[in-house]
Amino acid sequence: MISRSKLADAIRVLSMDAVQKAGSGHPGAPMGMADIAEVLWRDFLKHNPANPNWPDRDRFILSNGHGSMLIYSLLHLSGYDLTMEDIQSFRQLHAKTAGHPEYGYAPGVETTTGPLGQGITNGVGMALAEKVLAEQFNRPGHKIVDHHTYVFMGDGCMMEGISHEACSLAGTLGLGKLIAFWDDNGISIDGDVEGWFSDDTPKRFEAYGWHVIANVDGHNAQSVREAILAAQAETNKPTLICCKTIIGFGSPNKSASHDCHGAPLGCEEVALVRKNLGWEYQPFEIPHDIYQAWDAKATGQNAEDQWKICFSEYQNDYPELAAEFNRRIHGELPETWTKVSGDVIKILQANPATIASRKASQNAIEAFGHYLPEFLGGSADLTSSNLTSWSGSKKITAQDASGNYLSYGVREFAMSAMMNGIALHGGFIPYGGTFLMFMEYARNALRMAALMKQRVIFVYTHDSIGLGEDGPTHQPVEQIASLRLTPNMSTWRPCDQIESAVAWKAAIERQGGPTSLILSRQNLVQFERDDATLANVIKGGYILSDCEGEPELILIATGSEVALAMEAKAQLSQVRCRVVSMPATDVFDSQCAEYQQQVLPSHITKRIAIEAGIKDYWFKYTGLQGEIIGMTSFGESAPAEQLFEMYGFTVANVVDTAQRMMELA
Repeated sequence: MISRSKLADAIRVLSMDAVQKAGSGHPGAPMGMADIAEVLWRDFLKHNPANPNWPDRDRFILSNGHGSMLIYSLLHLSGYDLTMEDIQSFRQLHAKTAGHPEYGYAPGVETTTGPLGQGITNGVGMALAEKVLAEQFNRPGHKIVDHHTYVFMGDGCMMEGISHEACSLAGTLGLGKLIAFWDDNGISIDGDVEGWFSDDTPKRFEAYGWHVIANVDGHNAQSVREAILAAQAETNKPTLICCKTIIGFGSPNKSASHDCHGAPLGCEEVALVRKNLGWEYQPFEIPHDIYQAWDAKATGQNAEDQWKICFSEYQNDYPELAAEFNRRIHGELPETWTKVSGDVIKILQANPATIASRKASQNAIEAFGHYLPEFLGGSADLTSSNLTSWSGSKKITAQDASGNYLSYGVREFAMSAMMNGIALHGGFIPYGGTFLMFMEYARNALRMAALMKQRVIFVYTHDSIGLGEDGPTHQPVEQIASLRLTPNMSTWRPCDQIESAVAWKAAIERQGGPTSLILSRQNLVQFERDDATLANVIKGGYILSDCEGEPELILIATGSEVALAMEAKAQLSQVRCRVVSMPATDVFDSQCAEYQQQVLPSHITKRIAIEAGIKDYWFKYTGLQGEIIGMTSFGESAPAEQLFEMYGFTVANVVDTAQRMMELA
């Protein structure tokens, strides 16, 4: 029988060989965590290499994603569609084996990791999704949702603030199927962490409400196995298993130091590791008996087959629930969605309301929520300001996870990364709110949502200097532009109740990436639209009000500033003026050239853009000859109407700017 240490050594040598061949990478963590990984993956992890998307699989996350060769080695050895050629292509162009684990590249990678702390936070979201989905679908005698979330994390993850946010909430929510392994090797890039990381981590996690198993020898398979069994037995608390390890285990000259953290070991040291471990095989050579011992295809298929039998019995007893589970886990919208959503928008257009777009957003949630049980909403302690709850909202607690709404507390970053985990898990459309200014705390999680192409809806209220007296610390200026500049982030800033509902519809239907909804605190008038105009709102930019004949001047605006453009047009009676509302520039940019030309004919160069945000973004639509009424500085603390006057967001200023432009003709 092959020893456990020899099976773990397969991870070590694959990792160091791939890093050596690539000329870059992080061999230390894979070599140090190999023994823990061998026990978890071979004795406990419920997964099927032939079907990485089996709904009831355990989720495994490598939060310390720089050690990516660990997960690539595990996937390859276990039988996933990750070949030795893929391993040899580590860190190369278009390889499945990217420098950090990338969701959608290698099968079996559950989330993109690398920015430290976000992997564990994704894991909290996944564990929450498992708990809520189980409450919503499991029935007596039928446990179709019953899996664990396992997370590997290093000292860096522990230091990042987001892990504190998320792990605190995980304890409060009693996520008993979340099991995290802390690779306590005492080393980071700068060396021995004692000089900058002296927390009593076990006590800290105990204070969070976690079950903590301290001082586990991470190189002793039996100790690791006993710790995992104890973790699984504790069903009311998440568990932290504190594993003492040696970074770069097996390297005679570089282990236990930062020298093996983020650089190849070097040819001489690689040879010494082979000798030290008694590994007699050439680089990228794994003997047949080790492959056989690692192969999880048969056991994985058997586990999924058993689940399918259980699901078939569930389907017989609860056919409607089973159909709903399948729909939701595949991310499909209800069959009635297209008609229902279209009817809602028509009803809202026929019943105008002068309300803040945050209230219009809540009206949309109320209207759509009855048809979307997959909605899982929340707010970072601003529910009454963000207006993210609705009549069907039910709070999720540790004792009752059957709800659909989460109070995240003042944890914007954790909320956003947890929503990424919820979306990745499947079965839900997560949305969460905060003030637009505080997307800054969560920026990297937004970027990760866009990078991973996840359907996550970020609800941002209090969208401009219109916030008023709270002052420039709370008044967003550059945030909308930065969201628009983020690849694959769709950003909507609606001008009234109709655009708000359309924005929600677009966000719900968008399966290839996240959406940010930018909403006002101040009331906005609702505009009249005929059927043709209403149909064009979904295109992101459209003619809201036109003139007789070809326009001489085009006013482009978003959000609360659309009303300024409309009022200015009414006063510019001697000018053929068109008003274009552009709630979503990225959506407009995706339209065909013919439609874009219909809305913004290239030969009409007299254009004015109006938005209470940073002005530089709008040159792409006005050209250098156009005018932009926007912000060039931070705001001030004062009532909103005084600020709008001070910074030129008035009808009079729009009219004056237009008249000067026309006089120059």
